Amino acid sequence: MGFDKRTQRFGGTTLLERNAAVLRRVFPRLAISLRAGASADLVPAGFEAVYDETPGAPLAGIVSALAHFGEPIFVLAGDMAFAERAAVKEVVEAFTDVDVALPVVGGHYEPRGDHTIPHLYREVRLAEVPFASAALFFSLNTPADLEEANRRLESEGRVSGVRRPALVCVVGKSGSGKTTLLEALIPELRALGLRVGAVKHDAHQFDIDVPGKDSWRLGQAGAEAYLVDSPARLAFISRLAAPGRLADLVVRYFAGFDIVVVEGHKLEAPYKVEIFRRDSGHDQPLCEPGEALALVTDTDTDHDHRFALGDAAFLAQFLAERLDQLRRY
Repeated sequence: MGFDKRTQRFGGTTLLERNAAVLRRVFPRLAISLRAGASADLVPAGFEAVYDETPGAPLAGIVSALAHFGEPIFVLAGDMAFAERAAVKEVVEAFTDVDVALPVVGGHYEPRGDHTIPHLYREVRLAEVPFASAALFFSLNTPADLEEANRRLESEGRVSGVRRPALVCVVGKSGSGKTTLLEALIPELRALGLRVGAVKHDAHQFDIDVPGKDSWRLGQAGAEAYLVDSPARLAFISRLAAPGRLADLVVRYFAGFDIVVVEGHKLEAPYKVEIFRRDSGHDQPLCEPGEALALVTDTDTDHDHRFALGDAAFLAQFLAERLDQLRRY
């Protein structure tokens, strides 16, 4: 590129900040590798600066970081365009009773190229972490790479550089226990390290503001939208000229979330998890065969992905393994 690629703008921010955001959600202590004499302006908030002890050596950054921390480290290439927390955690979790853990795609170590150190791998205890695709390891080395990355950004449904959240709707007939299922599912998704949002569909008119309060008075004065904020919470209240599409609402208000779970919205739901209980007063599920991605039930109703009522943890894992699929809507 002719300059420090970490400062390349991509998806609304720099590569450095994109990758720093990934690492902040995994590790308590963070650092950026810099050449000796490099400007401290490159250091992201919350990061330490580790300067090369051996100028010019390709591995100087790793050597210097090992010496700086005095313990095993995770290294992420600063020019990666699509690094993801889940992939980082897979590599970290494989680091058990070994010297090195690293990704492998199709029999090739990642990252590839002339700057890899395959000769070292024969001398150490190595854990290979298989990945089905090399897409996560795409690096920006040339202007052509940047053009290709922008194309992928658009085709993969990312919004303003942030991957759109996965979206799944919990559906079922009245009284089936949709809210109860979501109450059990949300903490299990969070326990997997996911950032979770929720939507409650209400087919009727509702007003969450309190008549007579200052914010209510602003709305009564004619403001089409107003926001009430406090140190811990905020609420955005807007009049709608027409009902909003579920997908548009999720993309607009939950950018940066890993998954959004919705109660109801059967007609617009791109992916459905149905709950069907024997004691709910209904004799058959709401969805047609093959319509629901998964079925939560206390019956023996046939389904390829059937979960018991108390299987929220297994259902969360099932959804987490399909985040890429659930982002396509």
